[in-house]
Amino acid sequence: MHIPPYYKKESWQRFFAGTFFGGIIAFIVFIYMYGQLYENWVEENINLRARVNELETNNKVLEENKKEADKQSQQQLSIDEITISIQNLKELKLEKDSLMKHQLEQAIKEEIIHIIGQDVQSVADNYQLLISTIENKTYKIDNLSEFTYSATVNRLFLTPSFVQIHVELSISK
Repeated sequence: MHIPPYYKKESWQRFFAGTFFGGIIAFIVFIYMYGQLYENWVEENINLRARVNELETNNKVLEENKKEADKQSQQQLSIDEITISIQNLKELKLEKDSLMKHQLEQAIKEEIIHIIGQDVQSVADNYQLLISTIENKTYKIDNLSEFTYSATVNRLFLTPSFVQIHVELSISK
């Protein structure tokens, strides 16, 4: 039995070349879509892990403070949550880099995590100390980054259950 020589016909050569290049293009599209999906999954995973760590830390601090408050048997209003909002993300070109934004917010929160569970009145009396704690620290994210950031507090909101801080960051090399 003889196999016909399709490779000699121009129409078959076009078909095989089209199939080959179509396969390559399909593979490139598949890799791109998989990369985007994986990147979104990693970002979501990092955010969820950070949220879990934050909640565990808050829970631990609140449990310790509850024990202290039970010893004192005073029912005062205490701070349960800290919210950081960075105002100038567009100037720093970080509005699309949510990982860097999240790491900067976490670094600022770690500086003032000790206020969770404290009496709102005592934090309100010492708000200047809280502001200077944030502003006097330089924040470096990852050892690979050449930038360090310094924060300036624009607004500080104290409510009976949470503290909301609006900061502006500036880059210092």
